[in-house]
Amino acid sequence: MQQSGSDGTRRLVVMRHAKAQPTAPSDQERALADRGRGDAEAAGRWLRDQGITPDAALVSDAVRTRQTWEHVAAAAAWDVGPDFSAGLYAAGSDSTFDLIREADADVATLVVIGHNPTMASVAELIDDGDGDEDATTGLVTRGFPTSALAVFTVECTWADLGPGTGRLEAFYAGDG
Repeated sequence: MQQSGSDGTRRLVVMRHAKAQPTAPSDQERALADRGRGDAEAAGRWLRDQGITPDAALVSDAVRTRQTWEHVAAAAAWDVGPDFSAGLYAAGSDSTFDLIREADADVATLVVIGHNPTMASVAELIDDGDGDEDATTGLVTRGFPTSALAVFTVECTWADLGPGTGRLEAFYAGDG
């Protein structure tokens, strides 16, 4: 997989947080389970092996998404500061699209880490249906379990991102 470049294409990685503890004082305070830490690190290694390095990251401000980012970024050897978003925590698909549309025009690769059912819905909506067959099969048959991620090529500006504007390049679900 090649890194997005100066040809105007962008790359979007949509990821669901890793496996979290079942309880906490509030949903937003749920931390990653041991399995979640390992799964997030495996996802980070997979992203590194694909040659994906983000210019920016939009991450829900919930504890489990922050921790997912930390483990993914460490395993992928990324050195980018994420934007922790309170809005992404409770966002539905439309609001998530709005948040992504706010990405700086110079960002070539953006990672978004959030929650289901929104991340699965956004991935399904962005997909133009003409992407990698194996990735599409994985997305359809595996669903979007914890630590799942979908990698899209986007040929429009972030401001123009919407349904059907991304081509699915790869899908990773680890052990889900």
